[in-house]
Parts: sequence; C-alpha cells; structure tokens
Amino acid sequence: MGAFSSSGTTDELGPDEDPGGGPPGCSADPGSPAGEGDVPGEPPGSELLAALLDGMDAALCAFDAAGTVTHWNREAERVLGWTAHEAVGRAGFAGWAVRRADADEVRARLMSAMDAPGRQVHEFALLRKDGGRVLVRTQSAGVRGADGKPAGVYCAFSEVHAQVDLERAIALSEALLEDASWGVVLVDVDLRPTVVNAYAARALGGGRTALLGRPLGELLVQGVEELEAALHHVLAEGAPTAPAELWVTLRTAEGERRRCWRSGFLRLASPLTEEPVPLGVGWLFRDVTAAKLAEREADRLRFRTSQLHRAARTASECEDPMEAATSLLDFALAGFADHVLVDLVAGDPTADGRLVRTAGTPVDGPGPCLLVAGGSIPVRYGPGHPALQAVERTGSVRTSAGAGGAGGAAWATERRWPGDAAHALCTVLRSRGRTLGALTFLRAANRAAFERPDTAYAETVAARVAGAVDLARAVRPTT
Repeated sequence: MGAFSSSGTTDELGPDEDPGGGPPGCSADPGSPAGEGDVPGEPPGSELLAALLDGMDAALCAFDAAGTVTHWNREAERVLGWTAHEAVGRAGFAGWAVRRADADEVRARLMSAMDAPGRQVHEFALLRKDGGRVLVRTQSAGVRGADGKPAGVYCAFSEVHAQVDLERAIALSEALLEDASWGVVLVDVDLRPTVVNAYAARALGGGRTALLGRPLGELLVQGVEELEAALHHVLAEGAPTAPAELWVTLRTAEGERRRCWRSGFLRLASPLTEEPVPLGVGWLFRDVTAAKLAEREADRLRFRTSQLHRAARTASECEDPMEAATSLLDFALAGFADHVLVDLVAGDPTADGRLVRTAGTPVDGPGPCLLVAGGSIPVRYGPGHPALQAVERTGSVRTSAGAGGAGGAAWATERRWPGDAAHALCTVLRSRGRTLGALTFLRAANRAAFERPDTAYAETVAARVAGAVDLARAVRPTT
C-alpha cells in the first residue's frame, strides 16, 4: 500500500522509509498548509467556520468525495496529536492515523456514509502521532453539494471511554428523572421546581408539569422555611456532607399530610463557563415517614416499659398502699402528661357513684402527685363529664379543647381541671370486679392530643393504681 504525498498521489514505500513519507526517524510531511497551493482546504473568508469547528467539544474531520481530508478541528488534534496543518490534504487515514492493514476497511466504512441516509456509527482503532493507539467511536454522515449530489463525508469522533462516560451520565440523569425510587427535584436559583420526576410528583401531590415554577410555599403548609434554608445553604456553601431529615406538612386535596423526607442536596453549576455559575440545586429525597414513626413508637414503648418497671420496684418498697399509688403515677407522668388526677367513688363503690378528689398534681404548675388533704368533698362534675363517662362505660374517654365548641382556659375550668389543660384522657379504676373511680391524665395545648396507643398505656397504669387503692381500702376501710 502506498503512502500519500501532499498532492494526494501514492508512491511505494521503501523498506526503510517512514510510514508518513519521510526518511527514518522523521515525522510525516503533510504538505502545504490548508488553503495554500494545490491542497484542498478552507476557502478565503472562512474564519467563522474555522472558529465554530475549533470550538466544538467533539473531534471533527471531513472528507471530499475522493476521500481527501478537508477539515480537522482542535479537538481532533487533541485526541490524535496530528495538527490541522499535518492532516488536511491527506487522502484518507492510511499510513498515519490508521494502520495500513486496517486502512481499506476504515476508508470503506467511512465513505459508505456518503451514499447512505442518516448517520452511521462505527468504532475504530486510530493511531496517535506518538505511535499509541486509541479506540474512538465515530458518527459519520454524507454531505451533499449544491446540485444535490454526494460531495463528501463529515465524521465526528471521540474516545470511546469519554463517549461511554457521557452516555452513562445521560442515562443516569434520564433514569433519575424517570424511574428512580428516590424523589428528584431540580430547583432554580429562585427556589422554584424546574424538573420533577415521577416519585417526587407523587410525594408532593401533583402532576409533573403542574408543579413546575410554583413556589414551595404553595405545596407545603409547614416545613417550607427549613427546606428553603437548606436550599439557600447549598447555593451559597455547597452540598452538605450527610442527608438531612425534614418533617413537612403537605397541602393536598384530601387535606394536610405530615411526612418525613430524608433529603440530599447537590449544587448544580454550568460546565460551560470558566468559573462555576450556579444553575440551582438538585434535591433528592425519600419518604421515610413510616420508618420514623415506627422508630419513634419503639423508642416511646421502650421508655414507657422502663418507667413501669421502675415504678413497680419503687411501689413495692412503699409501706402505705396510697403512697405506692402516687409513686406509680409520678413515674407514669414522665413524658406522658402534664397533670394527673385520681377521683375515687365515695363510700361504697356500689352507691350513687359520686367522685371524690383523692390525689393529684399541683394545679398551678408541674409537681409530684400528692394525696389531697381531707379528701372527702365530692368533685362537682357536670353531667356528661369525661371522668363520669369513663366510670359509666368502665372504659376510657379521650377529649380535647374545641371538641365541644369551647376552648382554652374556659374549657378546662368548666370541667374542673387546671387552666392550662387542653387534652384529656380519662380511664376507669377497677379491681376485683368493682369500679373504684377514675384516673385522668391532662396535657397542655403545646402538646399533641392523646392517641390510641396512649390509651393502652394509661389503662396499664390504671390497673396498677387500682390494685394499690383497693389494697389501701382493704387495710383502712375508711379510705
């Protein structure tokens, strides 16, 4: 196979001649610069085209209909090491950018794009100027002249590993924005969503397009300040080193929903500028509400079990059964309620059912549960009072301020409870098949209302307190 001279003709190589056409040890002589002499090159006045080609991120070369190189940009020079001065004007890649054994196949596959529709993708092993080989992926397509006839081929190529990295990055971004099991939201510098994947759209309670451009405050009732603060921090300082757990309340058509999102943040910057210009924040999150609630419930159950164990050990050391009952309540109050009241049925439990305040915490502030001095005056509970309902139903009753139309201190005062009470849980005291009275736990307005798991705990405490009260009455029938 012959080497290519600057005029495009072939000469047979001697055994000691360099593949590039020069004497041994010398670089190839590419001929005159492009556009000079009889070498095909860029026409005069093509500075704009040259600037566009040299500014491309992909390596690009072009061939005329005869297979002669007509264009060679800077990225092609970076990948293979051959300058445009050395490449333009050569007849194909043979002997300099491709091994002679592969030259015919490479030429045929490249030039076949001139007559084929669309683009063709190939992978070739090309030669660098320093003698090394590099695997490239090419996209080639035909070029038509003014008369519509094939006039040549252009070929864009890049190193395979760089192309694979790019394809991986594109595939990753598409997967994240379509099928990821995490929510992905791209937020601009104004903190408005610009891209939302399917998971995030479901979590936020809207369509993927309906959420775009809307302020976060329109989507969240609570927690928006914390989320926006995190986004501002990422824009200013960069991504945090660990995920953050954010509790938010969503505004949905069905009402408000409380959710916990484990969130990670990434600052997005433009790769096309010399200095990073922030484009926004990538927010990735996953709903961990169920796991956090289960974890919280397990912690609460563990704490309450520990308190009951400590209470039982303390009560067993009390000589007075009523002292044991108040000790049990002191342990039960920790983390559970702000106040506790013990109202016992006056006299014979089978009598008219009047309740007498026997023990309780201070009305004007926190304190231990103490026996009421005297303890013989019935409490003036009105009809339908929760404590009376608990006794009548031999069960538990939960209520909160506002449930009956009233609220605040007036609600508590009307029920003969401390003024800061806003949530109540009343449960019956029973022992040996008899009703002994009612046990009332109260919470202030800054705490959550009693829930079903709280009822089970209160009933467990009530069973132990009822046993102590029953023992006290057996020891001192006048109690």
